[in-house]
Amino acid sequence: MAQNDTVTRILDTAEVLFAERGFAETSLRHITSKARVNLAAVNYHFGSKKSLIQAVFARYLDPFTERFHTVLDDLEQRYAGEVIPLEVLLDNMARTVLEVPAERNSLKVFMRLLGLAYSQAQGHLRRYIQEHYGSVFSRFSSLVRQATPELPDAERFWRLHFVLGTVIFTLSGLDALRDIAEKDYGEHVSVRGLIDRLRPVVVAAMQAPLPPLETDNLSTAS
Repeated sequence: MAQNDTVTRILDTAEVLFAERGFAETSLRHITSKARVNLAAVNYHFGSKKSLIQAVFARYLDPFTERFHTVLDDLEQRYAGEVIPLEVLLDNMARTVLEVPAERNSLKVFMRLLGLAYSQAQGHLRRYIQEHYGSVFSRFSSLVRQATPELPDAERFWRLHFVLGTVIFTLSGLDALRDIAEKDYGEHVSVRGLIDRLRPVVVAAMQAPLPPLETDNLSTAS
């Protein structure tokens, strides 16, 4: 087996198992068994389980980051110093997210991995993503800030993460949702059609009125 074939087989197997079972629950021995390689091959090519997890994410985030920087360059040139509308930013991000996994037919896996990156204790992974890909996300966040000047920074943080959670849940459960739509409503939904339906929901979430200030319930109760 050629070296590149070995690496590809390990990564293909690891990303599916991580998405299905989680990071902590997936052992290197399980990966090597499914990939039909020995443990020495994993140690040789990746060095550790942490590095293997990071390499799985790099397969998606390297092309995404390159493309999204180009997309943002084009948008900034098109709007020539004016504020880029929120719906345009979100739509272009969605299109870029869809393009990368679509080449490998693994959008569902990618979304599950993103969900795990937030929900499981993988501090090394968050640091890795911030260090290697933070620039594109910071750039996007800055443009979103310009498009939503009425939102306090903390409120914008929460809303972006609510939106991210909605997108991850929807796209990682895409097969089940398509099944329900077809059986219960007679609708056949494409990924692009789903994004078109999702866009006004997330835009409305970002533009919703600010919630009322919290009151001190403890003083009221006493």
